Amino acid sequence: MTTITIDTDREVVDVSDERLARLRIFNLVMGCLHLVSGVLMVVLGNTDFDLPTSTFTLNGPPGTPLADGSIEEFVGVPLALGTAAFLFLSALFHFIIASPWGFARYGRELRRGRNRFRWVEYSLSATLMIVLIALVTGITDVAALIAIAFVNVSMILFGWIMEMVNLPDGERWWTPFWFGCIAGVGPWAAIVTYLVINATIEGAQTPPTFVYAIIVTIFVFFNCFAINQWLQYRGVGRWNDYVFGESVYIVLSLVAKSALAWQIFANTLID
Repeated sequence: MTTITIDTDREVVDVSDERLARLRIFNLVMGCLHLVSGVLMVVLGNTDFDLPTSTFTLNGPPGTPLADGSIEEFVGVPLALGTAAFLFLSALFHFIIASPWGFARYGRELRRGRNRFRWVEYSLSATLMIVLIALVTGITDVAALIAIAFVNVSMILFGWIMEMVNLPDGERWWTPFWFGCIAGVGPWAAIVTYLVINATIEGAQTPPTFVYAIIVTIFVFFNCFAINQWLQYRGVGRWNDYVFGESVYIVLSLVAKSALAWQIFANTLID
């Protein structure tokens, strides 16, 4: 068995105090933008609009025809509050990073070629985003939504592992990255399969056009995060500078979350 030993406390990225100070301001600005968007979702959005979740019971032993089963509503998810929540989560972590407690730790993280704040936040906010996309698509089964959520969390955690075992000045071990890509396919495969199957059912009503626009745009943005990490660890062009990749992550986070939030708002949450 091969044992991988990484000195995770060794500083491998040269980040000046001046550059860190600029990143602190950058995080504060991004946190404010996320916060403002979240507040607008709550204030302007239709907070009474819920997306239902459901459970399915066979009403018999295994093998009972599905037609004999019954679907029951489990709980409604307020779409406006759910949309605001992933914006508020991003704002919270930006403010934590900019705080006196968080900023010192953020600096130490960057100088070691990692940012665990990022992966914790993504595991929460990106997972909430993909669950809301599944709900908007029409996937309501609680078990399916839980599975989608945990698969997405595992994708994010593979990104965390990729950073922890690959120092910017060392050799690359790509297995966590590719495992994360495989996990990341799961939620999107479920969503697309659901749409394709429903489109083939005679008389079934397909989702409105804006749902397809959400799927395409957010799928592209989700993949941009993976591309950013790939460019970082390939050291392509400006991505040879770890902190440049960190800045790209911050911008991608704002753009992806804003795109989803305002597409949902424009099509479902206007009072």
